[in-house]
Amino acid sequence: MKLAGKIAIVTGGARDIGRQVSLKLALEGAKVVLNYFDNKEDADETLRMISDMGGEAIAVAGDMTKADDVKNLVKNALSAFNGRLDILVNVVGGLVARKTITEMEEEFWDFLMNVNIKSAFLTTREVVPYMTEGGSIIFFSSQAARDGGGPGASAYAAAKGAVMTFTRSMAKELGPKNIRVNALAPGMIATSFHDRFTKSEVRERVAAATPLRREGKAEEVADLIAYLVSDEASFLTGLNVDINGGTYFS
Repeated sequence: MKLAGKIAIVTGGARDIGRQVSLKLALEGAKVVLNYFDNKEDADETLRMISDMGGEAIAVAGDMTKADDVKNLVKNALSAFNGRLDILVNVVGGLVARKTITEMEEEFWDFLMNVNIKSAFLTTREVVPYMTEGGSIIFFSSQAARDGGGPGASAYAAAKGAVMTFTRSMAKELGPKNIRVNALAPGMIATSFHDRFTKSEVRERVAAATPLRREGKAEEVADLIAYLVSDEASFLTGLNVDINGGTYFS
């Protein structure tokens, strides 16, 4: 198990990609602190799945755009697992809705920025003082940050572009502490995200245009993260790794 004895926080770790990340890190031996926002049932199910595989995890509710909630998450993690942290995976974020520039309210813009980039700032700020040497941080950007996104996704694409730049900045700042910082830029991954926000005909068209002729799986994203946070990737930092089946080359 490549992550045996590691302590990992996964924000948004109760469902979809976040659930698969929590499961994969636990399978590789990490003790997992999974954060969820409002769906305790999802969190409880993820905890059950981790327990069934012999892993160890706790769930902590909280809004990762609120500094006090982030502080509480870190406090609970430190209390549960020996006062140390090795891994932070920031899965929290999302498109929320599709709005053109003339449809977009100022409040909507602010919310997209908060949930996608402010959450990354807040969690990183709170975790770094307790992160061990050799620690690893993973952010979630998006293919939208590379290509501007689909219709009505300008705010989302801009926020995810900020995540890419923040990744590079943190890699430089935290590198001397031997803390690595990388991000993923997923393309079309089969999750409830696209169930809500992407029409089925668009998903079919994107899959057909992908060299691998399919959507990605949440488990494949989790596998990549497990590698990036492990010692096997010890000389990788500042990357924004595309995982899109070949639909976009950076």
